[in-house]
Amino acid sequence: EGKEEWNMQNRLPRDPVMLLGVVNTKLRDFYGSLDEMCEDMQISRAELESDLKTIDYEYDAGRNQFV
Repeated sequence: EGKEEWNMQNRLPRDPVMLLGVVNTKLRDFYGSLDEMCEDMQISRAELESDLKTIDYEYDAGRNQFV
């Protein structure tokens, strides 16, 4: 129940709005860059950026968050 909403391999939500909150929190609290987070979590940066682009968010390296 509810498992379809989460990618169990890396435990990130599939819903782009939920994904945005989780990713920005992880970037703020644990990682110095998007590349560092993607490497550590073994996720595709391109896929993540594509998913968040669907809700008009792009990574801002200066702020280290999606805006």
